[in-house]
Amino acid sequence: MSRRDPAREAALECIDAVDAEGGYANLVMPRILAAHRLSGRDAAFATELAYGALRMHGLYDAVIGSAAGRPIGKVDPEVRRVLWLGVHQLLGMRVANHAAVSETVSLARARVGVGPSKFVNAVLRRVSEVSRDAWIARVAPGSGRDAVALQQSHPAWVAAELDRALSADGRAGQLESLLVSDNEPARVALVARPGLVDREALVASAPGAVPGTLAPTAVVLAEGGDPGSLAEVRDRRAAVQDEGSQVVAAALVAAAPVASGERWIDLCAGPGGKAALLGAHAALGGATVDALELHPHRARLVEDSVKAIPQGTVSVSVGDGTVWGEPGSYDRVLLDAPCTGLGALRRRPEARWRKDPSDVPALQQLQAQLLDRALALVRPGGLVAYITCSPLLGETRDIVSSARGATVLDAREAVATVTGTGVDGWGRGPHVQLWTHAHGTDSMFLALLRRDGT
Repeated sequence: MSRRDPAREAALECIDAVDAEGGYANLVMPRILAAHRLSGRDAAFATELAYGALRMHGLYDAVIGSAAGRPIGKVDPEVRRVLWLGVHQLLGMRVANHAAVSETVSLARARVGVGPSKFVNAVLRRVSEVSRDAWIARVAPGSGRDAVALQQSHPAWVAAELDRALSADGRAGQLESLLVSDNEPARVALVARPGLVDREALVASAPGAVPGTLAPTAVVLAEGGDPGSLAEVRDRRAAVQDEGSQVVAAALVAAAPVASGERWIDLCAGPGGKAALLGAHAALGGATVDALELHPHRARLVEDSVKAIPQGTVSVSVGDGTVWGEPGSYDRVLLDAPCTGLGALRRRPEARWRKDPSDVPALQQLQAQLLDRALALVRPGGLVAYITCSPLLGETRDIVSSARGATVLDAREAVATVTGTGVDGWGRGPHVQLWTHAHGTDSMFLALLRRDGT
């Protein structure tokens, strides 16, 4: 290149690391930005460019194939990734067409050579000739489910499963709104851990912060910013945590009065956000929490997350939740079950492309095993919160309906208590399904169960 453009170089490095090497954008991008010494606007530009290209490449592949006049599988993968960057600038960002084309061609010349850069130039010039809407009308016409899935760059099977879940929750016809919300980066939400920091104090200490709309512990960084710059976050009195995650964890506490001496367990505790929120509540109520995590490196994250909780409240262990513990030894169990994560697609731009329908059966088996164990661990009359960050029916209602020896409670009541709202605003029950497009949170599912017996 005649001159370097570190922001676009960083974006391409991120895409290469994710698409070619299997990395995770949220993990590799900070290191890449640091290596290029990017901050402020340049860092924001590079991040939006990389994340947007990764998120939208399903649609962009269709555009590239049409503009190139060849199947996308015939385009060299390295060239294809460069083209994602160019097409995202043309169709998804406020970048002038001439700059989007010329800068991407320069990047291609440096990365993949003169010959391929000419192909990149030709394709991008064709793409720049018409608007985004015109391209969508050309490659994904109509309003059917598969067309909407391509328009919003989601795998067709994901859109189909989300559509089923929406219909079952009384939200038929809202698929496009949900998929659009998946493509909008989430605002940063913080949790003010009860007893450790007041929400009002956290709002005052964070520039541009406002109280959350649902959880009484939530603070939203409306203007972005670096959460790690806040003393409350550094010392773990506060942390980054989706507002929906705060609501469903707190619902287990709100479901019944807390008696001093209660024992609780977070059965799949990593990376520790819900365990720390439970621990803060437990410390206020005289309860204790066992935080169990299968993987040692994630257990260390839990230990770090709970370090501000009063000593002796939370105990972190490494172990398998399907076989852990003595039956009947806990009063409350929080089970945030491993799942497809299809309720949090806005957070990881590559996630939608790494899931497959064949992933679901094994997860369902594990979810059922964990719920069975959770119900065994809780005493008769004790409570279990079954939570997933997926709205798929096979991971939510189907798992809960197969549980034995328990009564499903109306989770809307606990959520209404947490949020200070009416029960009727939380669907038909007895579960609560949050939706990104409707609530501004991850699409979290919550069911509350009480173990039968006395």
